Amino acid sequence: MDRVSAPRGSDPHELLPWAFALLAGSGLLMFTVAWSGGTLGCGLSGNGWDAPPFALSTATRLVSDGPGALWPAPAAAVYAGMTGLLALLVLPAALVVRLVLDRAARPKGLAGRRELAALCRTGIEARARELRPGLKDRDRLHPDETGNLLGDLEPKGPELRSSYEDVELDLMAPRSGKSTGIAVPRVLRAQGAVLLTSNKSDVYTVTRGEREKAGTVWTFDPQGIAHTPRAMWWDLLGECHTIEGARRMAGHFVASVNDDSAKKDFWIAAAQNTLTALFLAAARGRAPLTELLGWLADPADRTPVDLLRDVGLLAMAEQLQGTVRGAVETRDGIFETARQTVSCLLDPEVLAWVVPDPDRPEFRPDRHVLGHDTLYLLSKDGGGSAAGVIAGLADATMRAGVVAAESMGGRLDPPLTAVLDEAANVCRISDLPDLYSHFGSRGINVVTLLQSYRQGARVWGEVGMDALWSAATVKLLGSGLDDADFVQKISTLVGQHDVRTPSVTRGRDGTSRSYSYRQEAVLPPDRIRALPKGTALLLATGIRPALIRLRPWYKEPGAGAIAAAAKAETAAITERAARRLMPGVTLRKPAPGQEAAPA
Repeated sequence: MDRVSAPRGSDPHELLPWAFALLAGSGLLMFTVAWSGGTLGCGLSGNGWDAPPFALSTATRLVSDGPGALWPAPAAAVYAGMTGLLALLVLPAALVVRLVLDRAARPKGLAGRRELAALCRTGIEARARELRPGLKDRDRLHPDETGNLLGDLEPKGPELRSSYEDVELDLMAPRSGKSTGIAVPRVLRAQGAVLLTSNKSDVYTVTRGEREKAGTVWTFDPQGIAHTPRAMWWDLLGECHTIEGARRMAGHFVASVNDDSAKKDFWIAAAQNTLTALFLAAARGRAPLTELLGWLADPADRTPVDLLRDVGLLAMAEQLQGTVRGAVETRDGIFETARQTVSCLLDPEVLAWVVPDPDRPEFRPDRHVLGHDTLYLLSKDGGGSAAGVIAGLADATMRAGVVAAESMGGRLDPPLTAVLDEAANVCRISDLPDLYSHFGSRGINVVTLLQSYRQGARVWGEVGMDALWSAATVKLLGSGLDDADFVQKISTLVGQHDVRTPSVTRGRDGTSRSYSYRQEAVLPPDRIRALPKGTALLLATGIRPALIRLRPWYKEPGAGAIAAAAKAETAAITERAARRLMPGVTLRKPAPGQEAAPA
């Protein structure tokens, strides 16, 4: 009876003839190389080109008596000829084998060098000359002038870059290389102005020294993340002179306490409307923020209503007055919700950063986007954070970039680089998904870093996160994505490929082999979740998914000097923290490899 079996292994009796053929072929090849190489060495050494017979007896004599019995030349010359000929054959063969192995090592079903030509050096350089008029007449361009470094295509490259027209969304778990492989390189390689948000000081310490060489460094650190002395101020009310500006500013404070902008209840919506009116009254009436906080503490105060009427904003004044004259329980609930959203401004240390200070320079977003300066926005996350202020300043800076781009013909050149690290925690811009759709066309290169898709959905809602995902032209998915539903969707997007499965049929008439094909996921969900640290799945618009290897800053040329500067900056932060937290205590200079300690 015939029997069909899966190909667990081949019958040894079937492989025996192939083994004999392989052994005979290898011996023949070795003898051919020795015979040809020996003749070549003899001829080149000036001892004639007479070759011994190409026969089995010659091979036997060579093994038993040595080359002197076959060629009238020194043994060294003969051996040199054999070795040289062997090298000429082996090197090309090794290159071919390497190419075959590299091709075999590339994940099946993912994009290769040919599909990614638009992201490689030639394609991205051509795109940069189209987007940046200042580069058209330049013969040679630095790679960083052409686009943002994404990483190297697995397994052997080439280097891949996104254009300055792309906007990027990166989803990676903590400690998967977001800072070292994305945030730090983007800041270090930026060609124009830079904006960075973060809830830690790691990117700040690594990049500050290099960015100081490019231009002025502005550090907005109201909660002492890097323990930086206040050396600037930003006029928060300066963004609230229009109804749109006041509403956006109120929205940033509301979003800082509202986990899902798509689910605003009555109190949240009413608090935003009230804050909009108060911001507008303070800005138009030239009242300080401290007075605005007093209005919130005393809902019966008619000052903001009168200020709105004085500047002709009658409808806004009537709306605010209606809220104030409403039922006491409703009014107090609205004002209490509004007070909670701006509670960070009750801290005088936070408030000092957003009110005029004649002794310190003012940060002007409209000037910042036209130069090569750097703005670090640092804030804690969780309760009591200054996330609303951070989101407001980040939004003001990017909107200033849009205005500047329109005045320059539609696009900033050089582009503004905005790295929104921990965007879901410290930079909750409620309409960020909508802004993404046109930032790239304005020369504003935005990179939003999140820990997971679900984290973004918690802030912007499912619809908003879907919009952000769709608007991002480049997406990087790193290691540690544990959302099973999301990872399954990504596996579906990556697609399937054909897998050939052999089967062996054995019977009385002999053995036959046949093949069948089945569909298999290119990257199953478990492989996407278990991506090695430092690698990422690249999803770019119009291109098949690809697997890339990130390029951490500490493995790049010049990393030694950057690391030394970062170490010095870390020591300075430690010293400032000690002075702030332990007044009067000096730090003992640490020994190599140790941390500073009180003397």
